[in-house]
Amino acid sequence: MKQNKVLLLENIHIVAKELFENNNFVVEHLKHALSEEDLISKLDGVSILGIRSKTQITSRVLKQANKLKMIGAYCIGTNNIDLQTCLDKKINVQNAPFQSTRSVAELIIGEIIMLARRVFDKSNCLHQGSWLKSAKDSFEIRGKKLGIIGYGQIGTQLGVLAEALGMEVYYYDMVKKLTFGNAKAVNSLEDLLKLADIISIHVDGRKENHGLIGEKEFAQMKDGVLFLNASRGFIVEIEALAQAIKIGKVRGAAVDVFPQEPHANGDKFITPLQSLSNVILTPHIGAATLEAQEQIGQFVTEKAIEYMNLAKLSVIASID
Repeated sequence: MKQNKVLLLENIHIVAKELFENNNFVVEHLKHALSEEDLISKLDGVSILGIRSKTQITSRVLKQANKLKMIGAYCIGTNNIDLQTCLDKKINVQNAPFQSTRSVAELIIGEIIMLARRVFDKSNCLHQGSWLKSAKDSFEIRGKKLGIIGYGQIGTQLGVLAEALGMEVYYYDMVKKLTFGNAKAVNSLEDLLKLADIISIHVDGRKENHGLIGEKEFAQMKDGVLFLNASRGFIVEIEALAQAIKIGKVRGAAVDVFPQEPHANGDKFITPLQSLSNVILTPHIGAATLEAQEQIGQFVTEKAIEYMNLAKLSVIASID
């Protein structure tokens, strides 16, 4: 019997490769993303493609992938996949909407504390041989108002963790959501920006969210606000954030996602946020924990195998 071929990119957790192979799939497992041209040549004869956030699945790629039946997005977002062409070609797409939420929420909580205490600035001083012990501009997060933009799976978990640490939690979402704990919904984005001491963004990748936070929105925030984005790079206008930090409007920031991100480890990376005081920059690692990656690898792979088995049964039934 002819075996289905699987192509896994971007160093997807090894559990995915093992699960596919245990179910008689032939697997090629690569650690990096591929360019459009390389991806087209690699997809020859491939039934299942597994990617994360860097690989761009364009209409051109999909139209030349004649054997492709399933795309596994081993991440939350699918905005790097041409979903309309997938629909037209009847290519199934499966993502992992829940498996990494805890990891992202924990990272945000840790960064809020680090920013509030200016830990990175003090640590850098010690690394450079200078002792700097001071309580200036260092605060507890207890009692502070956390504003969450986007109250989905990650936003709700973040709110629960923040409330357990004594924070007041407020959120804004375009869709009416069930509130967890004592979190309070606000009526508009502007209302949230004006009241929050700390702002964290957790919206999806739809086009309407491009440039959601820019110069106007930073001007509406409290002076000395802490600002965090572990959502999508194109949500925030980076130059506007850099300027807000330079003039002291934003007292500290943590950014995990960027408008343009390198394709591989070791590639050069430049952003206007580099070398600014009390700014934490991380290389898109919100979901990069061993627990989250294993859970994602298992969940998406099991869904892919289930889909392929159902498709096979459907073909047999139609023949009968």
